[in-house]
Amino acid sequence: MTAFTKDIEKAIFLRRFDVPFWVITHVFGRDDMYWERIENSFGRYSIVGTTVKKPESQPKDVVADEKHSKRKGKKVYVATTVGNEVISGAAVSPGAGAKDLTVAYQEFADEAKNVDPDYVPETVNTDGWDATQKAWLKLFPRITIILCFLHSFLNIKLRCSKKLRRLYFEIGDRVWEVYRAETKKSFAQRIRRLREQADKNVSNDVVLSKILALCDKKDRFIVAYDHPDSCRTSNMLDRLMRWMDEYLFNRKYSHGTVESAKLTIRAWALLRNFQPYCPRTLGKNTELVSAAEKLNGFRYSDNWLENLLISASMGGYRR
Repeated sequence: MTAFTKDIEKAIFLRRFDVPFWVITHVFGRDDMYWERIENSFGRYSIVGTTVKKPESQPKDVVADEKHSKRKGKKVYVATTVGNEVISGAAVSPGAGAKDLTVAYQEFADEAKNVDPDYVPETVNTDGWDATQKAWLKLFPRITIILCFLHSFLNIKLRCSKKLRRLYFEIGDRVWEVYRAETKKSFAQRIRRLREQADKNVSNDVVLSKILALCDKKDRFIVAYDHPDSCRTSNMLDRLMRWMDEYLFNRKYSHGTVESAKLTIRAWALLRNFQPYCPRTLGKNTELVSAAEKLNGFRYSDNWLENLLISASMGGYRR
């Protein structure tokens, strides 16, 4: 009961591009705090319940990672869950240990089970951080952990200096040839050849150790072949987390209470799900389509903000 949808829709849409509140005030009137309160109010809705309108649309294969952020100058972590190209969870955690991350990811678990009490994701793709994996196994004991192949490759890339540029391209081709193997047997053969070639041709001990570390994780990578629809890399999450990183940087992170930081990042996640894509990214389709609409296969209204508000009936929670 703070505004009519038609009066604020364009202003809130500009927040997709991190337009500062003072600019929105200059163009649309009111004051900065009015617009910030409007935006943060969306953080009170269930992210999963508002975004997912059919229980069967809930992702069975998800990706999870933590975005490093700050609150009052101290490090905090945004525990982020993504599936089917939508953000399903975003919670602020004071620490990166298993206990804190379990509490943070519990928000996603509770909201998902509110939509479907029997919901259990089949797989979760994570990097090598042990606390993240422990948190997911605590919340979903039957889930399969899929180790991110991309992160292991990036560990090699970071050790290749400019002097090793030629070596980096050679290694990169061989590593991604392993990734593209179509069967378990082929994957095991290619990773064995990668180890043999690295032992023979790579003289830099630091780079060699990272290649061998990737090869040693063969059994953890190969699990993905038992789940054909699982995410073998964190690309789906990384694309969205890049926008999150820019958003947090542009607002100079959080300087208020924990509750304020929580509402801020939850609101960003929900708006990101419902704000439409650029039409050119969809090829010939010139209609404004959002991630939530693609997930559900329909929309309640042609106005994206009305679609969000109708979807958020009862705060997005089932009763």
